[in-house]
Amino acid sequence: MSNSKMTFHVETVRLDAHGSLSRCKAAEIPLDTDMAGNPNAFNPAELLLAALSACIIKGIERVMPILKFELRGVEVRVDGVRQDVPPKMESITYEIIVDSDEPDRRLELLHDNVKKYGTVFNTVAPGTQLSGVLRRKG
Repeated sequence: MSNSKMTFHVETVRLDAHGSLSRCKAAEIPLDTDMAGNPNAFNPAELLLAALSACIIKGIERVMPILKFELRGVEVRVDGVRQDVPPKMESITYEIIVDSDEPDRRLELLHDNVKKYGTVFNTVAPGTQLSGVLRRKG
């Protein structure tokens, strides 16, 4: 097994007082860096929640072939509560909604794998109250 570590690189540039633009590979994400808010972009806290939801879905994609898990779709809903002093995410809750006919014990196994192997999940978890459920769509 290789001991090489994965590395990541993102560059962000301030466009003006209303927003910035992050670039990675061939992708771009507009960011809300306006002190008054920008409804057309994710602010840093929303971006963190989006990263967590993407991590959850990517984790599901990774373990599906290993577990031979069948599903028709996945939706992730994430909510965060920010505390003011010191400013940080006090708590994050998530709901993973899986459209699948797999038995409940397999859904639990899928959730366990998401919690155990998610890079962003395991980065966020020690610094906040992170909790959530995985449930069947319906």
